[in-house]
Amino acid sequence: MPSQEDYCDVLVLGSGNAGFSAAVSAKQTTPSANVLLIDKCPEDWAGGNSYFTAGAFRTAHSGLEDLLPLVNNVSPDTAKIIDLPPYSPLDFEDDLKRVTNKLCDKELGRVLVEDSRETIGWLKDLGIRFQLSFNRQAYEVNGRWKFWGGLHLKTQDGGKGLIEDHLIAAEKHGIRISFSTAATRLITNVNGGVYGVEVVRGGKKMVVRCKAVVLAAGGFEANPRMRSQYLGPNWDLAHVRGTPYNTGDLLSIAIAPPINAKQAGNWSGCHSVAWDADSPPNSGDRGVSNEFTKSGYPLGLMINVNGERFVDEGVDLRNYTYAKFGRAILQQPDGIAYQIWDKKGSQMLREEEYRPEVVKRIEASTIQELGDQLGKEGLARKERFVQTIESYNQAVYAHRKEHANLTFDPSVKDRLSTQSSSLSLALPKSNWALPLDEPPFLAIKVTCGITFTFGGLAVNPQTAALISQTTGKEIPGLFCVGEMMGGLFYGNYPGGSGLTSGAVFGRRAGRAAAELVRKAVGWDTRARL
Repeated sequence: MPSQEDYCDVLVLGSGNAGFSAAVSAKQTTPSANVLLIDKCPEDWAGGNSYFTAGAFRTAHSGLEDLLPLVNNVSPDTAKIIDLPPYSPLDFEDDLKRVTNKLCDKELGRVLVEDSRETIGWLKDLGIRFQLSFNRQAYEVNGRWKFWGGLHLKTQDGGKGLIEDHLIAAEKHGIRISFSTAATRLITNVNGGVYGVEVVRGGKKMVVRCKAVVLAAGGFEANPRMRSQYLGPNWDLAHVRGTPYNTGDLLSIAIAPPINAKQAGNWSGCHSVAWDADSPPNSGDRGVSNEFTKSGYPLGLMINVNGERFVDEGVDLRNYTYAKFGRAILQQPDGIAYQIWDKKGSQMLREEEYRPEVVKRIEASTIQELGDQLGKEGLARKERFVQTIESYNQAVYAHRKEHANLTFDPSVKDRLSTQSSSLSLALPKSNWALPLDEPPFLAIKVTCGITFTFGGLAVNPQTAALISQTTGKEIPGLFCVGEMMGGLFYGNYPGGSGLTSGAVFGRRAGRAAAELVRKAVGWDTRARL
């Protein structure tokens, strides 16, 4: 910024997917608008949490033919051997309701679902490179690629590629960007409307005067104090999966006077995953990025330091469990667990998450030997560990004996379980129950990695305009999108819907903010100085 004061029409706070979507949308709506995007992080941390994602976008669609025009990694020959069923708006809506226990705000959910496909097409037109997610969302079964879980699209090179493409689009649209610029105060007029933001850059306070502000600065997952305050005991010990700059500053500023924004959503909930126990605790690694995720548990077991299972690893497809199982791991003794497979399961693990260059692999020729090695990694009860796996195998064998017609298929709920008339476990494995009986055996030590928090601010679903706690009405000139927006997710979420939400509501917020600029034609922000 060239001086103690700067001017723009639309000011976006945050450089993640939601922020860039809002900035570009504003510029497209009103091409003459001066759009400025700022972020408190330095430029080499651009992208917020979006950078650390796998780049998965959930969208309603009518099947493979609907998605092929969006992607760049499917040849005509490959298309002939793909099974990719339609994922209707009703499917999307049902999944959203189911995994949030019907607590999701109905109108927010409706907008998310109905806008999803059109917004993906809009992103594609901006230059976002999409691909079918063969590596994460498909298995090769009998010579055909079978996609599963309603989540079929990802961006090329994951979150890194997504942010690269957003930066190019922002430059193409003439959007100014200022990194290392932290917002410290929202400036209001006598009517409660926001017309400026106080920022700190290079140790100096400055003021940016504007006609609309879009908050897109993420949640509080990188703030251990706020995690303990809102999420509960031991959450200060969770590993931060993404950017260390999401510390909830703007959430606190918006909630406090004079803004008094209305809070919404699940403030005691978050997206958290099984994460490499040896990963950096306080921020993600931009080189390794999402590869610290350890999501292969449906193919094996998860066992705590006392040698006991604690979740049904096969209760649902991974897309609908991975965002809540981090919490389950954190609740275990010492906040760690071990993922276990035999040869059958380990051969199906995704290389980017489980290759030796990324994670410490603990291998053994017997379960007893594996228990001995895990004793060096914190396992307190080896005998119980061995007994748990032996009991599990016995239950799997009993089920197979009664249901010889069932076949293992990781792309559907195959009903291969531990529950039969002759033997059932107190804690079942409901699907994909492969016996752990074929060496070598593999174990990985995991902890809880927190991705983003679910608590946020209430908005008008049509425009993402922020709602006042005091008046119950929209706060003039102020919008909120991305992880700062509350009301969509409770306890869990359907995988890939976070990035879609950021783009859907970011696009709407940018459009609404630019409409304010149109209405203010001839009104000079400098006149307010």
